[in-house]
Amino acid sequence: MHEAVEVRLTVNDETRALRIEPRETLADVLRDRLSLTGTKVSCDAQVCGACTVLVDGLAVSSCTFLAADADGRSVRTVEGLASGGRLSPVQQAFIDYAAFQCGFCTPGMLMAATAILEEHPRPTREQVVRGLEGNLCRCTGYDPIIVAVLAAAVSDGSDGEAGS
Repeated sequence: MHEAVEVRLTVNDETRALRIEPRETLADVLRDRLSLTGTKVSCDAQVCGACTVLVDGLAVSSCTFLAADADGRSVRTVEGLASGGRLSPVQQAFIDYAAFQCGFCTPGMLMAATAILEEHPRPTREQVVRGLEGNLCRCTGYDPIIVAVLAAAVSDGSDGEAGS
């Protein structure tokens, strides 16, 4: 058994100090210790993207990212996208453009889309497709997701609605 280590990370703008096992993944810490269950775990192998979160603004697969490696870093989960009781433009666009069906992949898709839009505020369709490559969806056929991300890019976010 490995000795527990202390980590300090900022999750959704809240600083958290935890004692964790060195082998614990970020997904496990988020879900089991911080009760942030929006982050989904499916493949446990960095293949599907359901567990995507942002670490210092970069999309990562939290199912293979060690929580100890998040020490001193900023983590954003799907629970941290809405602000002031309002959905983010990308969340609203997913609703407006029916960019989900079963919803299991949606948190990871939203986080990947957020990373795309933060890097490319006005992305091309190709940039969106490339940015979502690590996220799998078995329901939507991807086009509604791509359309929603592009719509969120043109939203100014001031009223929480895509395409405004």
